[in-house]
Amino acid sequence: MAEEKARLSVAEIRNIAADACLACGASAATAKSLVEATLSAALRGRPEVGLPHFIDYLRSFVEGRIDGKAQPRMQHPLPAFIHSDAKGGIAQLGFDLAFEDLVKRARTFGVAIFSQRNSYTAGELGYYVRRLAVEGLVSMAVANAHALMAAAAGGKPVFGTNPLAFGAPLPAPQAPLIIDQAASATAFVNIVRAAADNVAIPEGWATDEAGAVTTDPAKAILGALLPFGGYKGANIALLVEVLSAGLSGAAWSLDAGNFRSGNEPPNVGLTVIAIAPAAVDPSFALRSADHFGRLQELGVHIPGSGSAVEAPNDADEIEIDARLLEEIRGFRSG
Repeated sequence: MAEEKARLSVAEIRNIAADACLACGASAATAKSLVEATLSAALRGRPEVGLPHFIDYLRSFVEGRIDGKAQPRMQHPLPAFIHSDAKGGIAQLGFDLAFEDLVKRARTFGVAIFSQRNSYTAGELGYYVRRLAVEGLVSMAVANAHALMAAAAGGKPVFGTNPLAFGAPLPAPQAPLIIDQAASATAFVNIVRAAADNVAIPEGWATDEAGAVTTDPAKAILGALLPFGGYKGANIALLVEVLSAGLSGAAWSLDAGNFRSGNEPPNVGLTVIAIAPAAVDPSFALRSADHFGRLQELGVHIPGSGSAVEAPNDADEIEIDARLLEEIRGFRSG
C-alpha cells in the first residue's frame, strides 16, 4: 500500500521542524542549522537523509545522544586548519559557524581544512560540499559513524557507512557537480525504511547476525552492512575513517556510540577540505562545464548537474510522508 503523502510549503516545514527541535531541548542556533541542512537535503540533495533522518535527531535530543545546547569550540592549530570540538552537539552547527572563515582561508592559502570531533552524525554530506561549490571552491567531505559495516561478508561490523562527498563549481545557471555516496552498498536509512515497509532488500547490501548475506531488512538491522565493490569499498571506508576520525581526534567507528540508541553523544568525526581552483585556473568552472558536456554526450551521468536550484522560496512546496509529518508534529507538541 502506497504511503499517504502531504504537501506543505517550505515555510510550514521550516516552522514545524524548528519548533520540534526547540521542544526537544535544542538551542535556536542548533535548530536553525539542523533545519536548513535538512531542507537542503530534501530539496537539493538526497531526500532519504533529509526529513526521514530528521526523526533520528529529534529522538537523540530527547534521549541524550545530542546536546542540543552545545556550543562548538574552534581552534586554529595552523593558518589553513580549523579544528572544532562539537561538544556533543550536531555536526552542522560547527561547520556553519566556521563556514565564512573556511572560505576565506581557502581563498587566501589555496586550500583549507575544517575538521571536527565529538559530534552526532554528519547527516547529508552533500550539504557541506554543495555550499562550498556555490562559493567557487572544490571540496571533499568525509565522516565516520559507529560500526555498522563489515569489511566483507561473514565479518563483524568495523566501519560506519563512512560516506564521502565531493563538490565542484560550474557556471550559472548550472548546479554544481555533487558526488555523495557511502562506502557501504547502501545507506543505513534505506535498510530501516525497507524494514518499516516490510520489503526485501537487494542481495549484497547486508548480512544477518551470523554473517550470512540476507535480503531481510529486519535481520540486516541486527547484522551488518556490506561495502560496495568488495574490498575496494572497504578500502574507501578505511580512507574515510583516517581522514574523519583520525584527523579530527574523534572516536574510531569501533569505539563510537550508536546514533540510534544509548544516552551519550557518539563522538564521530567530520573533515572538509576546501580548495580554490581559481588560484591556478580562473576559468575552472567553464572548462569543467565544457568537459562534462562532452561526457554527457557520451552517456556519462554527471551527479548533481543540471539547472541550478535557487534558494527555496517560502511558498515552494515539499512532499513528505504523512506518517512522518505527524511524527515530527508529535515531538513539537510532546
